[in-house]
Amino acid sequence: MQNIIGVIISYLFIFLVILGAKLFEKIGKEASRKFIHIALGNWWLIAMYFFDNMYFVAFVPATFVIINYLSYKKDIIKVMERDEGSNEGLGTVYYALSLLIISIVTFGILNNPILGLVSIFIMAYGDGFAAIFGKLIKSKKFKIGDTQKSVAGCITMLIISFIIVAIYLICINSMYWCIKAIIIALIITIIEAVSIKGTDNITVPIASLLMLMFI
Repeated sequence: MQNIIGVIISYLFIFLVILGAKLFEKIGKEASRKFIHIALGNWWLIAMYFFDNMYFVAFVPATFVIINYLSYKKDIIKVMERDEGSNEGLGTVYYALSLLIISIVTFGILNNPILGLVSIFIMAYGDGFAAIFGKLIKSKKFKIGDTQKSVAGCITMLIISFIIVAIYLICINSMYWCIKAIIIALIITIIEAVSIKGTDNITVPIASLLMLMFI
């Protein structure tokens, strides 16, 4: 019963996030998209509280892989879709797909959802705020393929990734946590910088999870 309640609350939370994004849409579509990108990462906290069954927790992002793809093709959920001609590709689909993969791995195979929390928070907060500060702070910009990145955005990604990983490593009493956090944050930042067409929504959390599994 608790898992069913978790599914209901998950959908309610996602609905409220999308509704809240409407307020940010007044600032601009990019603001509404980044609000969704950051806020949805917090769904993992709901998942950790309610779900004790891998199939139930995976069911939620699995449905949104389909919903987000349909929205990408038909522009159904307008607040989370970029303008026509954007080079972000299937970013929203990759976001849901990464949640699906990581929920299966951490709730099922590893039985360690905390690893999923760290990986998803790096994607949600690191990548989300990197895009925001990359636009707010004037800095040198560079292109990877058709995707434009900025030095300010990369530094933001580096700092937030370091903080999230460092907190996790301190909590598990990992030796040399600072060095490990710096190395992981640097690798994640490089991966985010070279990921094109929205693929950072899957490369960043998956790479984060793999590194955290073997530290």
